[in-house]
Amino acid sequence: MNEKSYKTINSTGTISLIMGILSIVIGVTAGVLLIINGARLLKLKGEVLIGN
Repeated sequence: MNEKSYKTINSTGTISLIMGILSIVIGVTAGVLLIINGARLLKLKGEVLIGN
C-alpha cells in the first residue's frame, strides 16, 4: 500500500471517529433537553387550561 492510500484511509477514519463522537454528544444533549422540558410541562400541567 503506498503512502497516498494510507493517508487517505487514515484521514477518513479520523473524520468518521469525530463524526461519531459529535453524533453521540448531540443526541445526549437533545435527550437531556427533552427530559427537562417534559418535566417542566408535567409540573405546570395543573395550571394550564385547554379549551373552553
